Amino acid sequence: MGQPLGQLKVTIVQGKRLVIRDFKSSDPYVIVKLGNQTAKTKVINSCLNPVWNEELSFTLTEPVGVLHLEVFDKDRFKADDKMGHATLNLQPIVSAARLRHVVRLSSGETPLRKIVADSDNCLARESSISCINGEVVQNAWLKLCDVESGEIELTLKLIDPPVVPSR
Repeated sequence: MGQPLGQLKVTIVQGKRLVIRDFKSSDPYVIVKLGNQTAKTKVINSCLNPVWNEELSFTLTEPVGVLHLEVFDKDRFKADDKMGHATLNLQPIVSAARLRHVVRLSSGETPLRKIVADSDNCLARESSISCINGEVVQNAWLKLCDVESGEIELTLKLIDPPVVPSR
């Protein structure tokens, strides 16, 4: 593992238009991976538009990786069904955190960066990164891949981002 950059808090907010994997619905949960760290949300029973509002914590280190999300349908008597996956590049939030220190932002809400949805990422729509009361926060909707439909909303907070030495 490389140099620690801080704590990454990932809130899995909700899912929209998830696919049916049981008779009429699904029992979705999300597994989030960053490097060799893994965390999982609770299962929401019989729901295609689940609300988790669940915060998962990871240690962010150099080199900055990619956040991997996998959505599954919980099954009792057989292997859980896949409901899609998505990735989110963490470099933009780390770059924004470094920028925050350079310009010394600490109070209020200041937009730092926008990332457009394109064929190189899983973003369903534009994602914004802001400094909110000293914390660097990114809100994103991710489009699930290898599945008919589905999106996951998440919020990332980078806690204790790196301090850039002044020259």
